[in-house]
Amino acid sequence: MAFNTGNEGEVTKQIENVTSKVPSVVFLGAAVASMAISATLKCLCKDKNALFVGQWAAPFLLLGIYNKLVKTEGHD
Repeated sequence: MAFNTGNEGEVTKQIENVTSKVPSVVFLGAAVASMAISATLKCLCKDKNALFVGQWAAPFLLLGIYNKLVKTEGHD
């Protein structure tokens, strides 16, 4: 199966242009908030929900790292 890499590059550039405008602290705040909400849910004995929300922290931090790399290194 062949993919049109030219179109993918344009879509990626558009996404990176939009996401590079988001401050990095937003992603860090989202990660910390998910951990706080998870701890609150755990205290309320809602263990499954606490685990679900607590797992959001890592993706938020990864998005923050990607955002920072795009801002500092630019895109292809």
